[in-house]
Amino acid sequence: MAQRRKVMTIFGSRPEGIKMAPVVQELRRHPDWFETIVVSTGQHREQLDQVFAAFGLAADHDLAIMQPRQTLTDIMVRALSGLDGLLARERPDLVLVHGDTSTTAAGALAAFYHKIPLGHVEAGLRTFQKYNPYPEEINRRIAGIIADIQFAPTPRAREHLISEHIDPDTIFVTGQTGVDAALAVLSQPHTFSVPALRQVDFSRHRVVLMTAHRRENLGEPMRNMFRAVRDLVDRFPDVLLIYAVHLNPAVREIAWPILDGHPRILLLDPLPYPDMIHLAAKSYMAMTDSGGIQEETPSMGVPHVLMRETTERPEALEAGVILLSGTTYEGVYAAGERLLTDRALYQQMARAKNPFGDGQASRRIVEYLAWYFGFIASKPSEFIPRR
Repeated sequence: MAQRRKVMTIFGSRPEGIKMAPVVQELRRHPDWFETIVVSTGQHREQLDQVFAAFGLAADHDLAIMQPRQTLTDIMVRALSGLDGLLARERPDLVLVHGDTSTTAAGALAAFYHKIPLGHVEAGLRTFQKYNPYPEEINRRIAGIIADIQFAPTPRAREHLISEHIDPDTIFVTGQTGVDAALAVLSQPHTFSVPALRQVDFSRHRVVLMTAHRRENLGEPMRNMFRAVRDLVDRFPDVLLIYAVHLNPAVREIAWPILDGHPRILLLDPLPYPDMIHLAAKSYMAMTDSGGIQEETPSMGVPHVLMRETTERPEALEAGVILLSGTTYEGVYAAGERLLTDRALYQQMARAKNPFGDGQASRRIVEYLAWYFGFIASKPSEFIPRR
């Protein structure tokens, strides 16, 4: 049998933590194959701690880089510096990074500098616009150039990588690990831990779940979004808007003056992940500028207005599970109004199949690594989206 291998997973933000947690759990189901090391850069502090608690995980190493009003340069410099020394000491056989955060880019560069093989989970997402989303589009391209194994979530992501001359033999289509995480949480009985959510009457209100935090939307785009959703709540007296407000002060300084004080707008701090997923499942619709939530809501039959100018997940548009509204007042208002008034459109979107995953992505990743390192003889089957 092949020698046991040391796999280091590196993440630092809440979305990375959510999507990497099921991968870590699956790796740890095979201690004869893998020694699994979890590294947190601490790019997000409180929000990442919530994820660790939700999945019963703890970091083996925490770089604790987060500082108030940190810049992208601050994150990159501190993460890269901390990872440099850690990789020199641990010398893993493989580094796994996820997605497109500054931690992702730093982890990829650190692995490259130490000549350690890199696996990139959620590889191949693209808008082909340098500053949208910002800085994610460039972060994921950096990881894509360096990665030795490309874990693409969908066939479309594979196509993107091949168009960039990535060796097809290094690409493996897995499905989205975020779907794994959401389905696992939804399978468990749940009582909301946030008291305000326990007071919501879901039978009386059409609950609209909102998130908004993207850097490229800060300023006037975000003001447009917030004005539009407030006017939608005014227009439809049965609508209750629940917004888990990002901790970024630049977001909060825009959100509170526009949205606070309305009797049917509930402004909350970021929610524990189980609360967020069960809230999404109980909601009538979602309005977000998120990446990951648009992968989760199709599994719940919850239509979604994506308040962005672009999406790196065109599969959602093709499957009919999102409306891409843009970030103008008129676009956001019109998309929200359509889902609140057009029952046929709503039902069509709610019945659409999830193109992103089936809950087995983490198993596929770990089985691929077992094949890659010689623990099993056969390469596992790839994810094929349902039609």
